[in-house]
Parts: sequence; C-alpha cells; structure tokens
Amino acid sequence: QVSAALKEGHVTPTELCQRCLSLIKSTKFLNAYITVAEETALKQAEASEERYKRGQRLGVLDGIPVAVKDNFNTAGIETTCASNMLRGYISPYNATVVQKLLDQGAVLLGKTNLDEFAMGSGSTDGVFGPVRNPWSYSRQYKEKSVPKSHSKDKEPDWVITGGSSGGSAAAVSSFTCFAALGSDTGGSTRNPAAHCGVVGLKPTYGLISRHGLIPLVNSMDVPGILTRCVDDAALMLGSLAGHDPKDSTTIQDKFKPFELPNLTDVSKLSIGIPKEYHAPGLSSEILSLWSKAADLFRNAGAKVVEVSLPHTRYSIVCYHVLCTAEVASNMARFDGLEYGHRSDVNKSTESMYAATRREGFNDVVRGRILSGNYFLLKQNYEKYFIKAQKVRRLIANDFVKVFRSGVDVLLTPTTLSDAAPYMEFIKEDNRTRSAQDDILTQAANMAGLPAITVPTALSERGLPVGLQFIGRSFQEQQLLTVAKWFEKQVQFPVIQLEEVKRHDHGVFQHQKSSSFS
Repeated sequence: QVSAALKEGHVTPTELCQRCLSLIKSTKFLNAYITVAEETALKQAEASEERYKRGQRLGVLDGIPVAVKDNFNTAGIETTCASNMLRGYISPYNATVVQKLLDQGAVLLGKTNLDEFAMGSGSTDGVFGPVRNPWSYSRQYKEKSVPKSHSKDKEPDWVITGGSSGGSAAAVSSFTCFAALGSDTGGSTRNPAAHCGVVGLKPTYGLISRHGLIPLVNSMDVPGILTRCVDDAALMLGSLAGHDPKDSTTIQDKFKPFELPNLTDVSKLSIGIPKEYHAPGLSSEILSLWSKAADLFRNAGAKVVEVSLPHTRYSIVCYHVLCTAEVASNMARFDGLEYGHRSDVNKSTESMYAATRREGFNDVVRGRILSGNYFLLKQNYEKYFIKAQKVRRLIANDFVKVFRSGVDVLLTPTTLSDAAPYMEFIKEDNRTRSAQDDILTQAANMAGLPAITVPTALSERGLPVGLQFIGRSFQEQQLLTVAKWFEKQVQFPVIQLEEVKRHDHGVFQHQKSSSFS
C-alpha cells in the first residue's frame, strides 16, 4: 500500500521518513532502537525522492523505511550487539542483507535492540536495557488488565517483547518502520513476532546470506524477517534471498521472487498437527486457539492429521549443547586485540584477555561460553557434542518422514503463553527462560526448515498470540501461501495505541493505517 502511495505521489519518501523518525522519538520509552541513523536515513530518503521524480524507482522497496537488528554489520553506523564488548564499534562493511535492502532503495532508520549477542528470549538482557512491548500501551491491553494499584507514581505492568529480536518486533508493531530484520537461531524472530502481534519469518537455512550477521550458532543462524502482514514478508524474502559468494552455505540455485496467490481452495492441503508440541507449560488458552485453527482448516476442506515427531522431547537439551559449543567457538574472536572493547589491565597478554572478556561480556554470555567449552573438552566431546549432533540428525529425519507421508505444512503454537510482565519474567534466569521459550521453535532451526508465525488472536489479557507454520525445505512459497490464507481468515485486530505520556517523553498517537494516510 505504502509503496503504491509513493509511486502515485500521495506521499514522498522524505515525508514518510520524517513521519517514522518522529514516531521513533515519541515512542522512545519502548527502547526499541539502540541507534537511530536520522541523518543517513534522511539522505537516503532524499535520494529516493530524486529517483521517483525521474521515474527511475529501484523497486517496490524504494523509499520504504526499514530497521535492522543490531547484530548485522552496517558501514558507518555503530553495531553493538547490545554489549559492552562492541560498544562504539563501527563496521567497515554492510551485511549482505543490509546491502541488498540499500541497493533496492530502502531507507535504513536505525539499529534495533536485542538481548546481548542475541542470547535470550525476552530482549531484557542487553546493555541498553529491556525493550517494552507496544501492546503494553494498547487500548486492548488496558481494558482487559486490571491495574494492581491506582497510584499515579506506580509504573504500569508493562510486558516483554520476547526475544532476542524484540527491538525489531516492537519497531514494526509500533508503526515506526514497515519491515525489520531480525536473526533466528532458536526462535529469535518468531518468538517476539508472536508476542508483538506481527508476522515473523525464519527462512530455510541457506536461502538468505549470513555474511555480516555477527554469528551466534553458525549451523542454525538465519536472518529473519518481521512485517505487519504475510505479503510483506514474501516481498522482503524476494529482495533478500539468493546465492552470495561471501557465504558458502547459501544455495547455488537462482531464487525467483514470487507473489502470493489468493488461495481459495484448501481441499488439496494436508496440515500436520504434531502431538509432541502439546508441551508441558502450554497455556490452555493457546491450546484452545491451536485446536480452533486446526478446525478452521478442517472445516474449509483441508485434510488435518495428527503426526508424531518422536525426538522433539530431546531437542531443547540437544539444542543447548550445540548452541553453547558454537557460542564458545564464536566468542573467542572477542579478545580485545583487533576490535571492540580492550581492558586497561596490562600485566600480561593473558590477563588483558581475561579482563577484556570479563568486562565486555555479561553473565549470560560468559555462562554460555563456559558451558560450551565444557562440552568441547576432550573427555566430553564424544559424550555431549557428538551425541547431540546424532540426535540433531534424528530430529531432522522426523520432519523428513512427516513431509514424505504427504503432509504439506505443520501447524503448531509459537509460544507457551502470551507475553509475560517484565517483573515476572526476570524472576527466572536467562537459561531457564530460554529453555522454556525456545521449546516450540528451535526444532525448525535444528532441521533447517522454514517457519512463520502469524498473529492469530488476542488473549484474555488483550495481548497477541501467534501460531506457527513449519514448511518443507525451500518451499517458502507454499508455506507463505498457507500462512496468507490463515491470516485472512483470522482477521487479527490492529493495535490501538492510545496517547501515552511518560515522564518527559513525547506523545505517541496511534496511526490508523500502515500507510499513514
């Protein structure tokens, strides 16, 4: 819609960019952005405007404001990973996905907040503070949640965004940008998308280049896409997918961007419901929603079958071993010598290394490094790392068998419940929370499969709940077509953000439409 408005001259790229920048300022309390590149964004918008005047637009994304998670390298704009280790670091190059967006004329507004080095499921553990869920300030949530205290001095019970791409999800949800990049290692795009009422797509491993994404777990990391509807996710995917000579794990085949058809007949579809996803801790509300979604497909003529993925119950433990092992290896590069933080301790090289890493990393990152190095010790390597790799293969084979049986797409919950209040969320440590919150999402990363979460309904507390679709490898078109049909059926409500006054921050007014008309 907004791309058409730009093309027809109803709005200019500069006006659109200024509107988004103004919204970023007035929603600063959400803490969605770490860096706002106002000057750069306005220059990009002006260049886009010139192209429109000459009739030389670069494509659908020309002039569209986007945001990028702060673990993608951006030339000339600070990349911090929300860590003291990289505070002040400015990359000399752009990540491939960032470059592709810029090449197509997108306007980069800034870098979004996250858990430190993307390790977490709440976007609460970064050095720049937690991200607040825009739905905490929505009319829907305020009407349903009973205030615990009527005192004006008390903070409202705001809820988390999920993580680790919480800043990107909050940015899209609060209308400050039209699309955002996240990263997805165990659910880090889908989890916050579900909690913030937006679409979160994790493409097939190898479909989008990881070059310039600061690695967490190389064998599972995928750049993720956050948008307000499935069509937008397909459009972004078409702009980003394809082979990259700088990333040997990307597919060699040429990727053809696609437009999603309006599916009217679902009778030829087979939807799988994995019984193992009825996980401990799954709220009755989400279980009920999952059943209703299955009925929706059944009543429309689709074949809905219960399937089994027997090794799912081992996947979170297996994921923890593999994740921490690769983290330990990846974090070794941050030693204070070439870039990033460097400690003043200079008794010896060894002591400088130790002090740098102690000062630069938070407890969560250090804990994962310790765990990973333990699993990689000579006496533990076979017992933990090799065994986890074998279990990973069994988990991937479970999916292969299910898809070979004729199932087209799997339908599962994305999260165990709706977003938790911040004060409740931080009662448990990061590792416990991540194990709980990744349980329904990380198996898709282990198997390298595409998955998308679609906002489905509001919970009893007036907060978004999403359901997840998992597709066959490289069958994004089929997956997104099914997701679009589902999105159309459920008619998820638009967030109604009331005017919010908080301390000395500006006023945030709800935008009635995504095109700011």
